[in-house]
Amino acid sequence: MESDNVLRSSTEEVYGNNFKAHYLEQYKLYVEMTDRISTKRQHSNTFFLTVNSALILMSSYLQLGNSPATSSSLFWLISILGITLCYSWHRLIRSYKDINTGKFKIIHAMEKHLPTSPYQSEWDALGQGKKADIYLPFTKIETAIPWTFFVIHLFVLLQFLPLTKIYELL
Repeated sequence: MESDNVLRSSTEEVYGNNFKAHYLEQYKLYVEMTDRISTKRQHSNTFFLTVNSALILMSSYLQLGNSPATSSSLFWLISILGITLCYSWHRLIRSYKDINTGKFKIIHAMEKHLPTSPYQSEWDALGQGKKADIYLPFTKIETAIPWTFFVIHLFVLLQFLPLTKIYELL
């Protein structure tokens, strides 16, 4: 990414005396907005974790009630809902990852015009996320959670599929 072409809409000579001060303020604001995306990401993860946990708890509660006639359709509904939520959760995590990747590219480009570049230096010190023994990116860990719940919901769904009726149709 050519930072001067992407970031600069004006030169210091054209912009005037406040160029450096305004550039620094924009940098600080952009870093703050990037942090807010991470906060939203964490809130989304908490929401999906809570809903999936509640769905599994509900499935367990229905199983304890041992009323297959009334609960069988609920198992289907809960499982399909859980699977759908897990897929949506996974896609949302990927979307947040993509947004953060773009934001950090801009931050790194902006830092080229500042006296220091702490975010780029930190990323370099962490091996740019390419060496798991130095740094394992959060997204790699984070994306395993929706898939774990997905498998649980799928297992519940498969447990209550009327396989005998399916075999009869074949």
